[in-house]
Amino acid sequence: MNQTFTIKEKTKQILVLLIPILITQLGMFSMVFFNTIMSGKYDASNLAGVAIGSSIWSPVFMGISGILLAVSPIAAQRFGEKKNGEVSSVVKHGIYLSVIIAVVVIIAGFFLLDPILNKMNLPARVEKTAFEYLVGLSYGLLPLFIFNVLRSFIYALGKTRVVMVILLLALPLNFFLNYCLIFGNFGFPELGGAGAGYATSVTYWAILAMTIFIVKTQVPFSLFPVFANMKEFSWDKCKEILIIGVPMGLSTFFETSMFAVVTILLSKFSVTTIAAYQSALNIVSFLYMIPLSISMAQTVLVGYEVGARRYKDAKQYSWLGIYLAILIASLSGVFVVLFRYQVAGFYSNEAAVINLTANFLIFALFFQICDAIQATAQAALRGYKDVNLAFIMTLIAYWLICLPVGYLLAHFTSLGARGYWIGLTFGLLAAGIALSIRLLYIQKRKFAEVEIKEVV
Repeated sequence: MNQTFTIKEKTKQILVLLIPILITQLGMFSMVFFNTIMSGKYDASNLAGVAIGSSIWSPVFMGISGILLAVSPIAAQRFGEKKNGEVSSVVKHGIYLSVIIAVVVIIAGFFLLDPILNKMNLPARVEKTAFEYLVGLSYGLLPLFIFNVLRSFIYALGKTRVVMVILLLALPLNFFLNYCLIFGNFGFPELGGAGAGYATSVTYWAILAMTIFIVKTQVPFSLFPVFANMKEFSWDKCKEILIIGVPMGLSTFFETSMFAVVTILLSKFSVTTIAAYQSALNIVSFLYMIPLSISMAQTVLVGYEVGARRYKDAKQYSWLGIYLAILIASLSGVFVVLFRYQVAGFYSNEAAVINLTANFLIFALFFQICDAIQATAQAALRGYKDVNLAFIMTLIAYWLICLPVGYLLAHFTSLGARGYWIGLTFGLLAAGIALSIRLLYIQKRKFAEVEIKEVV
């Protein structure tokens, strides 16, 4: 990353970081897509089992990733301060945490997975596939968590293209292993949907191996002795990551689980409604990759400028990211609304499902804009390492506004399932407004005061 002086230069800097991050996020999204689609080609029970397994794992993974991705703003600030030794220490202790968390998750899964699946009252074959899929996936938890730490380190240095290349190289391997392990091709065992879990785990190990090789051998990463003196351990360093990471992780977890709860609540509606909601949600989730990628780039850039004590630049990056996300969300939302029937047609051949999905997608425009505001405002605050109040704001917005408003509109008005979309949109808008106000306060009061004192 380089110091920038104009809005044009800053926009270019964001795009340079953003595009590889976006491709990386789409690559990780594609792995889940491959798992689901290829399991569906095996049979319907395996498709359902993998889908259930993914729905259980997704909130957990997103929450834990939020904790480990805290390495990014912390390392970016240290990098901006030119404290390279502290950058290495932060990454090293992030790796320690990733190992500890992986062990805790595996132990928790050992005791909790069976009871959770039993309470869902699934058909025996679906439950068996979901269980075996998650067991297969568990072998890849350790490399996945360590990779997330190293990815945060690479992002903190502004070299986002490296991770993109690694993911693009890994996708064909994941596809090939799915083909072998799900269907039993080339002499491999035929595992059905469970094979997707094992294929993904092997892919994660390959991704980690490539990442470690690059970090150890390629400049500028090799200038940071991340893997040296691994016996050195400080709980205070781990605590620093957790203080920033836990609110980040919980915020992400509660947002992800909120959508899962809405899915459960919608189970009371018709099969057509459920299918249409899932189709619309899948489309919106795909489009969310754009503001999510902007937010990840934004956190790094704001953190870097704060570390370098260039608070004016940090402020400009904060709002530039928000404006860019709103612009792209508006354009993509308008596109989806205009072509909603054609887009819905990709997910179903049934006229009733297509029509209802298209109806849901009308709300996508407003939903996307509100989601873009809250995601990027929260990302800017993370760059300032201001996360605790942001977590409380999002928790209130998601669980005390989104869900209650959606439930009331869906069950006590003529809106039906559409009420949940309005509730989600209203809650995300509330989060976006609250986080933006907090961002203004941080910039005008806290960091403006620091800058004035330094000048004096």
